[in-house]
Amino acid sequence: MKKIIEIVDDIDCGLAYAELSDPKSGGICVFIGAVREFTNNQEVIALEFETYKTMAIKEMDKIAEQALEKWSLNKVLIKHAVGKKEVEEPVVIVGASSPHRSECFEACRFMIDTLKNTVPIWKKEIFKDKSVWVSAHP
Repeated sequence: MKKIIEIVDDIDCGLAYAELSDPKSGGICVFIGAVREFTNNQEVIALEFETYKTMAIKEMDKIAEQALEKWSLNKVLIKHAVGKKEVEEPVVIVGASSPHRSECFEACRFMIDTLKNTVPIWKKEIFKDKSVWVSAHP
């Protein structure tokens, strides 16, 4: 399988290497996005993610296809978690494997940046005294 695209309850970072490994790949690059402790000097308790799953998968697949067309990649991976996530928990992982490192580094940056801008996944920041949807929630 050349691409792995999923919306999941939990991200298993340890699985990424096995999913991206390929005998033709000399480089494997992975980006993991996690819940950070502070946003704008406010302590974050957790984040909550919701999505329109069918559309999110379709958009994530488009991103993977664009990366495969643009760079010489052997495999790509895009996964995003939904539900409530605590500080330090992974919420998104993108990865690529390729014959050389430069392609997989560039592809990872493209995939995470494009995902953040185009995929219908909504994030709520949960603080001690309030909750705020970061992006417009449907």
